[in-house]
Amino acid sequence: MKRSDSMANNEKLDAKKDQLVGKTKETAGRMTGNDRQELEGKAQEGKGDLKDKLEDVKDKIAEKANDWIDDLKDKKDDMDHKKDR
Repeated sequence: MKRSDSMANNEKLDAKKDQLVGKTKETAGRMTGNDRQELEGKAQEGKGDLKDKLEDVKDKIAEKANDWIDDLKDKKDDMDHKKDR
């Protein structure tokens, strides 16, 4: 159930890229008076923010699932040890 570190890192990097590119577009649009570019930048930055939050949620879900699986394995081991006595 563990998420692959490289997959998670790639998705986090993609989110950071969207945030940075979006902020750059937004700033350039604001400096040049290009409202469309500014709005596109804000949208891309927001997209990056959402991706980043989604990755955090995925990590927390994977962590909880792994904890739950570990607990089940421990309980099974305890039952097997009691049965062997």
